[in-house]
Amino acid sequence: MPPDDQQSPRETGNFTNSRHEVRTLLTWSAPGRPFQKKGKEYFANIFIIMLAVLVILFLFSQYMLMLLVIAVVFMTYALNTVPPHNFHYKVSTEGIRVEDHFFLWQELYDFYFKKIHGSEVLHLRTKSYFPGELTIVLGEMTKDHVKSVLLPYLPYREYVKPTSLEKAGDWLGKTFPLDKAA
Repeated sequence: MPPDDQQSPRETGNFTNSRHEVRTLLTWSAPGRPFQKKGKEYFANIFIIMLAVLVILFLFSQYMLMLLVIAVVFMTYALNTVPPHNFHYKVSTEGIRVEDHFFLWQELYDFYFKKIHGSEVLHLRTKSYFPGELTIVLGEMTKDHVKSVLLPYLPYREYVKPTSLEKAGDWLGKTFPLDKAA
């Protein structure tokens, strides 16, 4: 508590003298998610797999699951044909802002980088269960520059052990590719 003869910055309305000045450390604009346009062969293979699954579900009278499969295939089609719009990212001394959502440093756990569809992606793990992890496409920013800005605030993980679901997905993608290798 300040002495009686001194007033706090909040009381005087003078925030520039406060010890915790908020500074912008980094700003950039990049797509909202990694994106790679898929070819006709990819969608044809997805459609054939969907038909096979729908026939099996129809034979077992699982009509709600049939609707779910159709919805998932439609979502896959939409995400692979419509490119993402650019998001604005800002790293400050108080946290990270993604468009209109702000995450304080106290809410974030650690960070690491991963290459997805040829784009460098920053992964920020959160302490809370939801969202759990923020994925931020770096765009024109370099990995080393972002790393040097984040290191005073968050621990960096060089290697994050993939989950069993990620391992299974990678194995399926390598064993049964839906598109020609580029």
